[in-house]
Amino acid sequence: GNGRGRRVTMSVALNELKDYVGWESGGQARAESTVLLHVTHSNLQARMFEIRLDRHMSVGTVKEKLRTHTGTGSVFAHLTLLDENQQVVADLCDDSLMLGYFSPLDGYTLHITDLDPHSLSAGGGLEDVNLVKKYEISEEDYLKREDNFRAWKEAKKRQDPSWSFAKEIKERQDAQRKKADPSFVPEPWKEVETSEESYKELAERIKVGDRCEVTLGGKRGEVRYVGKIPAIAAGWWVGVQYDEPVGKNDGSITSKLGRTSRFFECPPNYGGFLRPDKLLVGDYPERDIFDEEEEDE
Repeated sequence: GNGRGRRVTMSVALNELKDYVGWESGGQARAESTVLLHVTHSNLQARMFEIRLDRHMSVGTVKEKLRTHTGTGSVFAHLTLLDENQQVVADLCDDSLMLGYFSPLDGYTLHITDLDPHSLSAGGGLEDVNLVKKYEISEEDYLKREDNFRAWKEAKKRQDPSWSFAKEIKERQDAQRKKADPSFVPEPWKEVETSEESYKELAERIKVGDRCEVTLGGKRGEVRYVGKIPAIAAGWWVGVQYDEPVGKNDGSITSKLGRTSRFFECPPNYGGFLRPDKLLVGDYPERDIFDEEEEDE
C-alpha cells in the first residue's frame, strides 16, 4: 500500500544519508568550494556528525540537506554558525543567502535549533535506534505538523504583532545564555531592514574620503564607498578601509550566486561594510601606539 511505499522511500533516504555522512571518508576530491562542518542539534546531546557542504549552497538548501539527517523540517530549523571556540559567528536567518557569505571554515559548527514543538528529535528521537521508526512520517502527518506550526505562528503574532521567527530564536538563545551567565544582558531586538531606501538620510551625510570610527569597539579608518549593496541586504551601506587588519574583506563582496562585486580596493582583512548608523565621521586620525599609552596614564 501507500504507507509501505513511503516507508521504503524513507529507508532509501536513510541509506542515502549513511552514504552521504560517509562521503567524506570516500576519498572524493575535496573541492576548494567546500567546507567541513560539525553539526549539533538543540534536542540531541551528542555532537552529531561532520558534513561537507558547498559554500555556494543557499541556507535553504543546507536546511533541506540537514532535514534528511535530523528529521527537523526546514521551516522549523534555525541554523547558527559557531567557530572552533563555539563562539557565535552568525545566525543564518536568511534562507536565500549562500553559506559562503558567512565565511565558514573547516572545523566550524552548524548548530540546529529545532523550533518544532512536535519534533521527532524532541525526546532524543533519532538517537534511539528504536525510535527511528518515527522517521517514517506520512505526508498527512507532516502536513498536520505544518498546520500546527502555522497555528503556533498565528498565536505568536496575536500575542506580539512584531513577532518573527528570528525574534523567537533570539529570545530562546538569550534565555539559554542567561542561564549560563546570569549577568548576560541581551541586546534589544532589531528587525532586519527590507526597504531599499533604509539608512539613506544617514548615508547622505557621509562621503568617500571621510575619516571615521566604528561606534562599537572604536575601530578607525577611511570611508571608501557609500551606496547600496544588494548582495548583503536592502538599503544603504558604507564601505570602510580600516587602519589595521581588523576587517573581513578586501573591499569586495560575494553575492548569493557566487558572483564577486568589488566596491573598493584594499589589502585583505582591511575592508568592511557597515550600516551608516554604526560609525561616526569626523576628526578621527590614525591612532598612534604611543597615544594609547599616554591615554592610559
